[in-house]
Amino acid sequence: MKIATWNVNSIIARQPVVLKWLAKEKPDVLCLQETKCTNEKFPREGFEKLGYAVEAHGQPTYNGVAILSRKKCADVRRGFPEVEDPSHARLIAATVGGVRVVNIYVPNGQSVGSEKFKFKLEWLRRLREFFDEHYWADDRVLVCGDFNVAPEDRDVHDPDLWRGRILFSKPEKDALAEVKAWGFTDAFRLKEERGGFYSWWDYRTGAFRRNDGLRIDHVWVSEPLAEDCARAWIDKEPRGWERPSDHTPVVTEFK
Repeated sequence: MKIATWNVNSIIARQPVVLKWLAKEKPDVLCLQETKCTNEKFPREGFEKLGYAVEAHGQPTYNGVAILSRKKCADVRRGFPEVEDPSHARLIAATVGGVRVVNIYVPNGQSVGSEKFKFKLEWLRRLREFFDEHYWADDRVLVCGDFNVAPEDRDVHDPDLWRGRILFSKPEKDALAEVKAWGFTDAFRLKEERGGFYSWWDYRTGAFRRNDGLRIDHVWVSEPLAEDCARAWIDKEPRGWERPSDHTPVVTEFK
């Protein structure tokens, strides 16, 4: 099974790019973040023509997540189980081919110490509780998406420049580490130990051309899936296409 994640920064604006990539790579599952549209306005038809069913959890203008799948999605969950602020469409989960796929868009946090930063840390705490309450570490669970955190120095083009700033502050990294401690392994790091591989580059200042990026989009897997992980990589090509997202796909294949 081939599973990918991609923050598309508006599915309506980026649909041609996503369709082009799907036709080329043909993943079994593509998890999208920052779709920025309601479920009713999600452009399903183009994806359905390529053989993908669409499960979406969206809102106008901001946030939004979706799962595109060639196989049937079962037990679809939108948001955390408890009553959640409807303005934050940030989690969707489904079982596909025996794998529980949890697609997340972690809050950005705006700036360290801000109210939005506190919300980010609280959201990550709730995410850890979500896994504690609903899954076992020996289940076939995969969590992927835009985590909005670069975990290590090797995930940042200039660690000294970014240290202590949003996306790379210690409180964020500690909060994300608590989620990982549930029993997850970073699929990309199973296959690549070197630094210099990124999934996001700022639109400004020619960051992509210089490879001044951060690895903030991830695919994490439970132990049974880690054992079956055959390949994991970041596909930089779409970031160089016309009208790209500022993120690029992260892909993992399983035996």
